[in-house]
Amino acid sequence: MFCETFFEYYNHRHYHSGIALLTPASVHYSDAEQVQADRAATLTRAFTANPERFTRKPVPLRLPEEAWINDPSREAIIKSA
Repeated sequence: MFCETFFEYYNHRHYHSGIALLTPASVHYSDAEQVQADRAATLTRAFTANPERFTRKPVPLRLPEEAWINDPSREAIIKSA
């Protein structure tokens, strides 16, 4: 029961700094681009409404090109070949 609850939270509701403050589910199921587009629109509206609150125009974090739980080393890849 604990693991079910924890994994649900971790994968669907917890925002991870290593993947542009997205959830693993949004990255895995390819929703990340839409989330980032929505964030960009929200940041643009906030900046337009209150530019004095910002030192520069805010932009969402860049999406990662790859995301790993345990990034395999080159040596490990070579050994498995």
